Amino acid sequence: MIEVKGLAAYNSITGLAPYSFKRNLPLSNEVLIDILYCGICHADIHQAENNYGNTVYPFVPGHEIVGRVKAIGNDVTKFKNGDLVGVGYFLGSCGHCPNCLNHEEQYCENGITPTQNGRLPGGETTKGGYSDSIVVNEDFIVSIPKNLDTARVAPLLCAGITTYSVLKYNLVKPGHRIGILGLGGLGHMAVKFAVSFGAEVTVLSSTSEKEKDAKDLGVHYFINTSDKDEVKRLIGSFDFIVDTVSAKHDINLYLRLLKKDGTLVLLGVPVDNPILGVGLLTSLRKKITGSFVGSIEDTQQMLNYCATKGITADVELISPDYINIAYKRMIESDVRYRFVIDMKKL
Repeated sequence: MIEVKGLAAYNSITGLAPYSFKRNLPLSNEVLIDILYCGICHADIHQAENNYGNTVYPFVPGHEIVGRVKAIGNDVTKFKNGDLVGVGYFLGSCGHCPNCLNHEEQYCENGITPTQNGRLPGGETTKGGYSDSIVVNEDFIVSIPKNLDTARVAPLLCAGITTYSVLKYNLVKPGHRIGILGLGGLGHMAVKFAVSFGAEVTVLSSTSEKEKDAKDLGVHYFINTSDKDEVKRLIGSFDFIVDTVSAKHDINLYLRLLKKDGTLVLLGVPVDNPILGVGLLTSLRKKITGSFVGSIEDTQQMLNYCATKGITADVELISPDYINIAYKRMIESDVRYRFVIDMKKL
């Protein structure tokens, strides 16, 4: 067994605190990773607070993990000691259903094993990247390109691949008009990728103070969604709207902004399901779809693309003892645009 230090929520209300636990030694096809950095996703907060009603405590969050290989099992062929690697939202799938065989493990018909709060065959739950080490099957690990800033890569393992895969799947290209709803951890990555794909990009945000940031990220237009006249002017404007907002909001407003055959892509997962005006879909053949992270293959492709384009996340690097303040600030949307924990300081 491996002695591990980490941060955990012991219940839904008292925040995170130091936590010591044990991990198994790597099996023949597994890799032991010393964690360097771990990004903070809003899903971490939802699960720490048991907003989804399925959290098992103590709960160790973290699924935007960057680290170095410390040891490998006898049958590992993809990695060697010292390699810089990443682990994202999930670290297991069945491997034999049609989706897994089609390299879309994130949609495993038998259920993925999430990196945090995932159920293991023996009844235990997975413990995530707010820790100093983790053991993962080599098939669920990606290589980190050497020319990227290591700390700024961590959010690419969730926020990055979630937004990249949406644009790739929907074949976003030059000439498309795309709206990005929300300029947070997901939203700022969606902007970076959409701009790099050549689309005309508009940020839709209720926070007017983010207009300068949006322009600095390369967007063509910024619309304050609190200005009803400005929003009304955009009716029928967009080919796609990528909705990254996890708080309660009116999706019908944004359906109105789509062109005929336009698509609203839901990435944020509000705790309460929205009410849908079905007529907004039927009248102009509009569509609502969702998306969920990306495959391991897509994640590696995304990282290689980022290395070519020089794309990383905008982050605020914090020490582990700042974690509860960081959670509070995230709830208040007070971060530009992703917190990353320096796990070396644990």
